[in-house]
Amino acid sequence: MNHRIKRGLAALCMLSATAGGFVAAPAAAAEERPLILVVPYPPGGSTDILARILQPRLSQQLGGRAVVVENRPGAASQIATAFVARAEPDGNTLLVSFDNHGINPAVKPKLPYDTFKDFVAISQTVRFPLVLGANPSVPGDNLKEFLAAAAKQPPNKFNYASTGVGSLNHLAPEELKRLSKVELLHVPYGGGGPAIQAVVGGQASMTWLSFAALRGQIQAGKIKPLAVAGDKRLADLPNVPTVAESGFPGFVAYSWSGMFAPKGTPEATVKKLTADFKAVLADPEIRKKITDAGFEIVASDGPALDAYVKSEYDRWSAFIKSSNINLDN
Repeated sequence: MNHRIKRGLAALCMLSATAGGFVAAPAAAAEERPLILVVPYPPGGSTDILARILQPRLSQQLGGRAVVVENRPGAASQIATAFVARAEPDGNTLLVSFDNHGINPAVKPKLPYDTFKDFVAISQTVRFPLVLGANPSVPGDNLKEFLAAAAKQPPNKFNYASTGVGSLNHLAPEELKRLSKVELLHVPYGGGGPAIQAVVGGQASMTWLSFAALRGQIQAGKIKPLAVAGDKRLADLPNVPTVAESGFPGFVAYSWSGMFAPKGTPEATVKKLTADFKAVLADPEIRKKITDAGFEIVASDGPALDAYVKSEYDRWSAFIKSSNINLDN
C-alpha cells in the first residue's frame, strides 16, 4: 500500500471518528474526561472554597473541559488522599491537598499510602494564616484578654474545634497551650464547616481556620476574631493582632493548599498541569478573588511544593516529639 493510500485511509478514519463512526482513541477520550479535583473535606472549608474559586477559570484554561470538585471527607484527609493515590495516573484526578498532607506522616503511624512516594507534586497554590475565631460569649476582645480570663477559670473550661486529630488547627493551638500554660480542651470535627457550626452553635468555644472559612460568620457577628497566626495582620482584620503581637514572638501557623497527582503520572502531563495552574493563578480576576478570601498566592512548581511539605513534616514532627500531645482518635 503506497503512502498516498495510507494517508487517505487515515484521513477517512479521522473523519469517521468525528462523525461517530468509530470509537475515539483512548488518549483523545481521556482528554475529554472531566478533570476531578478531590477535596479532602466537606463543603464550606478553606480547601473547598479555594477549589471552587479555581474551578471555572481552570475549565477555561483547559479549553472548556469540565472541571469537577469532588468532596471526599473523612479520617483527617486520608480517605481523599488514598483515593487519589489509587487513581489512574493520567492527570485526570488530582488531590487538592491541605496542611494535613505534610503533617499526617508525623501523627499517623499507619497511613494507607506513602505521602512522599505515592504522589507527584504539581503546585502549591496558596497559603493562609490561621485565624482564631471564637463564639461571642467567650471573654475578651483579643487573644491576650482571652488568655488572661481563661487563666482564672478551671482547666478546660473552654474548648476549641479542629478539623481532626493531628491537623494544623489541632497542633497550633496545642503549641500555644504549651507556651501560655492555659489548658483548652480539644474537640475534633470532620472539617472546617462542621467546626464553624460548632462554634456558632456554642458547642465549641473557638476554632482556628482561614479567614476565608470564617469570613461570613465574622461579618454576621456570630464569630469574633481574637488573633491571626500570620507574620502580619490581615488587611480585612486590621484591628485583630497577630499571635506574635499577643505575647508569643515568632509564633506563626500557615495553612496551605497544593495540587498532587498520583505517582506514575507522565512528566509532560505534570508540567502542563503546573503551567495551567500557574496561568489560572496569574489571572487578575482570580487573584482578586483569592486575596479577597484571605489567601496568599504562591503558585510554585512541583519541586518547591515537595520541599515545603518536607519542611512542614520536619517542624511538626519535632514539636510532637517534644510535647505530650494526645494523638489518639
